[in-house]
Amino acid sequence: MNLRPLSLDDRLFVSEYLRQFPPEISELTFTNLYAWRHTRPIWIDEFGASLIFFAETKMGLVILGNPIGPVSLVEVFREYGSRVTGAERFPKEKVADVALMPGVMIIEDRDNGDYVYRREDLATLAGRNFTKKRNHINQCLAAYNCQYEIITAETVPECLAMQDRWCAARDCKDEPGLCGEYQAIEETLQHYTEFGLTGGAIRIEGIIEAFTVGEALSPATAVCHFEKAMPRFQGLGQLINQWFARENLAAFTYVNREQDLGIPGLRRAKETYFPDHLVEKVRIVLPGSSMERPINQQVCG
Repeated sequence: MNLRPLSLDDRLFVSEYLRQFPPEISELTFTNLYAWRHTRPIWIDEFGASLIFFAETKMGLVILGNPIGPVSLVEVFREYGSRVTGAERFPKEKVADVALMPGVMIIEDRDNGDYVYRREDLATLAGRNFTKKRNHINQCLAAYNCQYEIITAETVPECLAMQDRWCAARDCKDEPGLCGEYQAIEETLQHYTEFGLTGGAIRIEGIIEAFTVGEALSPATAVCHFEKAMPRFQGLGQLINQWFARENLAAFTYVNREQDLGIPGLRRAKETYFPDHLVEKVRIVLPGSSMERPINQQVCG
């Protein structure tokens, strides 16, 4: 075993594993793992021609997601023994073998299920289901001179400045979750070009008032990491969502917009976009392990 903390030097190594074995859950991109490492420390190791991610949580050291490669989770548990207490964010569809292990507990994790949408639905907002979304967008376009542009290295500082303004409006310093998110956004944008990300921003009167950032999760699916819009512009959130799907993500069939964390307002917002499906996840607790709730991360809303 050669457990080591995830570092920036691991990017190409990790990305090659993910290219060979494309993940389904939103947590498993190098961007996500690296950007959130201050809130949720990540360790990595290779075993059985596979890459394993470990997270430090209130349950102790747990396996994060599914192994990237051919090895099974049961084999990983046997290899690492008492060094791990279980697994988090594990895809429900892959849990069959683990369920046969004596004494193991498998717990539904609805709060961390990923919402996956058809890109065409987000880009066109066609049909009766999206009448309210179109109305909000039309009101925004009627009230403000909105201009869309692709984020480049040159515009990253303006996005960071907007994030500062957004946090001031939301009192991020008083909310631990928003503080962690701020740090993750800063990490992501600082490595925007290096990580091969794609993003879009909307200017109103020449000033960036909304931005969003994502990347490929698999050949057919993009993942949205962050989406921010200044709250005083009604309909701007719906507009950045639509224009990003239309202008940046045309090569994909689906868009994974991550979890709702069990937050009622966030859940309602995600459901109003009528997801194609939910990537269901579970927590796995090994015999004798703590049942404390794990640390959650803030996600793209």
